[in-house]
Amino acid sequence: MNASDRTPADLLRSALTADPARPLVTFYDDATGERVELSVATFANWVSKTANLLQDGLSAEPGERVSLLLPAHWQTAVWLLACASVGVVADLGGDPAAADHVVAGPDRLDEGLACTGSRLALSLAPLGRRFPAAPAGYEDYAVEVPSQGDRFVPYAPVDPDAPALVVAGTELTGAQLVERAREDAARRGLKSGARLLSGLEWDGWEGVSAGLYAPLAVDASVVLCRHLDRLSPEGLAQRVESERVTDTAR
Repeated sequence: MNASDRTPADLLRSALTADPARPLVTFYDDATGERVELSVATFANWVSKTANLLQDGLSAEPGERVSLLLPAHWQTAVWLLACASVGVVADLGGDPAAADHVVAGPDRLDEGLACTGSRLALSLAPLGRRFPAAPAGYEDYAVEVPSQGDRFVPYAPVDPDAPALVVAGTELTGAQLVERAREDAARRGLKSGARLLSGLEWDGWEGVSAGLYAPLAVDASVVLCRHLDRLSPEGLAQRVESERVTDTAR
């Protein structure tokens, strides 16, 4: 963490400089049995490729809005940081009809068709697999992103005081987001190296902060669990032990 960081992209760059090999996001889906662990370097590579896709593939410009019709998921986290890197506004669960671009998961494809701009579909299948065929009206993210560059440079510097995130109707600038993430980390007692297990939905600030921004702000990491209610108490206790969890948000 660097005290001068004022955007989510700044936080990721600082984490990459400090320790690129450490785990950043460990994702579980207890409906499918999926487990994915992404180091800071691997996560940052996904972010760079996705940001290049946004900037060059979709011609997204700073200030435009991307409706993210996605659940708490490691790929959603990638999209949030990619949007922050380009300077576009990530609208979690936002109205696709009012957005310039939409990124939709498999259960929200019909809803996303209301967007008149570019549309990308995510299968959210284990290992980031592509759809058997791209859904009607969409490009398949898993097909488009691999060919993108591993290094990202925005065409224009990102303004920390410009809108960066909308969640549950609340709009935050990059600087406000970073400040709130640091405050949340302090409130939770998160320190560098902490492991926060979160089973919260990303339908409000508390969930997305616990599941991404607060750990990122203090060089901690997150064990992000989807469908955690399907895990038995014994299974949860085993996960806490095996993942060296220090804090929980459920």
